[in-house]
Amino acid sequence: MTLEEDFNKAVDHTKMLSQRPSNEVLLKLYALYKQATKGDNEGEKPAEFDFKAIAKFNAWNSLKGKTTEAAMQEYIDLVRSLD
Repeated sequence: MTLEEDFNKAVDHTKMLSQRPSNEVLLKLYALYKQATKGDNEGEKPAEFDFKAIAKFNAWNSLKGKTTEAAMQEYIDLVRSLD
């Protein structure tokens, strides 16, 4: 299997987890997914009182410079650790 196939399988697997991950883990999954699929965050920082959007923005922004392949592999590893 290729890295991309493993990544897509891990994405699908997150929809079938027996327990909901913590908010911290969900943010990490979100950021890794965005970095793997979109690259570096080039968006504008959200409004200061949109705390959920700010948390997502900051989580994704913290991965700036991480390659697509590294983000995919880290995502796969994190999903595997949740089982």
